[in-house]
Amino acid sequence: MHERPSRATLTWLTTAVSATLLLAVIDPAAAADPAAGRSVFQSQCSICHAVQAGRNMTGPTLFGIVGRKTGTVPGYTYSEGNKNANATWDQATLDKYLTAPRAAMPGTKMTYGGLKDDTKRADLIAYLATLH
Repeated sequence: MHERPSRATLTWLTTAVSATLLLAVIDPAAAADPAAGRSVFQSQCSICHAVQAGRNMTGPTLFGIVGRKTGTVPGYTYSEGNKNANATWDQATLDKYLTAPRAAMPGTKMTYGGLKDDTKRADLIAYLATLH
């Protein structure tokens, strides 16, 4: 026969679950899955972007992208739109850009139409945040 959980245990579990749900609402990236984001990267981004430092392809390396100013990877020739965006690649900027690159940054030369799936985009951003 199983014992019923104590009131203290139930209170602790309720608090833990509530905190986890609140964190997911406040910071969706905290609930994102970097491993799933790696798969999104491989299927959606790796044709044009590398994740190794200093390895530019059709697009610039994405190594260290989170926290980096737009248009600043050495050795990559950026569009005027990207060079003049004067933004930092944080979670919110990446989310907006990856949803619709040309709308978010007029003049970008990135031809990708955007990643419309919120979960996949959050997972991708969580993966990009691991590249440092």
